[in-house]
Amino acid sequence: MSVPLKRPAEKFEGGEIAGTMRAIGANARAAARRLATLGAAEKQRAIEAMAHAIRAAAPAILAANNEDVAEARKAGATSAFIDRLRLDEKRIAAMADGVDTVAALPDPVGTVIAGWDRPNGMRIERVRVPLGVIGIIYESRPNVTADAGALGLKAGNAVILRGGSDSFRSSGAIHAAIAAGLAGAGVPETAIQVAPTRDRDAVGLMLKGLDGAIDVIVPRGGKGLVARVQAEARVPVFAHLDGNCHVYVDKAADPEMARSIVRNSKMRRTGVCGAAETLLVDKAAAPTLLAPLVRMLIDAGCEVRGDCETQAADPRVKCATEDDWSTEYLDAIIAVKVVDGVDEAIAHVERYGSHHTDAIVTADRSAAEKFLAQVDSAIVLHNASTQFADGGEFGFGAEIGIATGRLHARGPVGVEQLTTFKYCVRGSGQTRP
Repeated sequence: MSVPLKRPAEKFEGGEIAGTMRAIGANARAAARRLATLGAAEKQRAIEAMAHAIRAAAPAILAANNEDVAEARKAGATSAFIDRLRLDEKRIAAMADGVDTVAALPDPVGTVIAGWDRPNGMRIERVRVPLGVIGIIYESRPNVTADAGALGLKAGNAVILRGGSDSFRSSGAIHAAIAAGLAGAGVPETAIQVAPTRDRDAVGLMLKGLDGAIDVIVPRGGKGLVARVQAEARVPVFAHLDGNCHVYVDKAADPEMARSIVRNSKMRRTGVCGAAETLLVDKAAAPTLLAPLVRMLIDAGCEVRGDCETQAADPRVKCATEDDWSTEYLDAIIAVKVVDGVDEAIAHVERYGSHHTDAIVTADRSAAEKFLAQVDSAIVLHNASTQFADGGEFGFGAEIGIATGRLHARGPVGVEQLTTFKYCVRGSGQTRP
């Protein structure tokens, strides 16, 4: 039975935030128990209903987003920030399509990961089960509301969402559509809930676990948010702190391929975590490749900050500082450095990278295999853009973030990564001697 919420308003007085968030946690825990009993077909129908409701609510979502964008512009937000926040008809359609894609994915719950028989006749199976209740704290991108809700539900989890204050109206409108879809499909609306306040106290309460209701926290946003989550969380966290991604152009790179990959990695969308922030060019390739690559980036509207050799290649290059090598710009800015081969490139990535996504462009298979094996990042690519660091591009339907840790989840966090497992042991009366 659901706990009544005090009121679904943006602002609360004093202890009302704590009481409301505790009720949300209790409702999520109850919903998680109900979701654990749903079959694959029931979950698929519910998620499809969510997608249909999002499409139907497109005018309301756009109106809410226009208000958020106008407020952000008035506050002086950067163009990259606005791009992350802004929705249009095409993006809403893509959001709904992504939800439909999640609906069609195989249901991971109940999958037998491994099974074996013991000499005493017992049968042991390792079986996928939901995590339980997932708290998701995110900034800017209102589409996370739909992606996270769909992924969580597909894996049998209840979800508590706390979007950024900048996307408060957009996330609320998307959630209203989701709730309508769930209700129409006969699934508890409390399976996917949104913190109904911009107050930062709601984040702190979620990080403490809402009296044991939350099983895992997933932050998705800037360095400040993720750092706070990692410092204050009292429950497990799937997160990455930075997306300081590299492209290394090797001496054996095809010039046209290198130009295409570098441009796409940096300029397709500069505000995503998979955007390249540093370009490394092999010293042996610099005489022929460095100047064209730099010129291409600058002509595309990208500011280039480089070492001495890069500055010599084009007078428009600004001098790079030590901080530039470890900076996630999330903007049309890139740091460029000449390195002495693949070993120095790997060493640079290890020193300055964030273990998120890094790429090598080369026709030399041995150099590629060395880079793939020795670069310790969640995603490592050969001859492909770093902007493929995305759950949808991995065939996951969607993702709620890129995890750069080494425990449980790493890389795009999709449906499968939102499950854990338990052991089911079947016997025939065995007792232990």
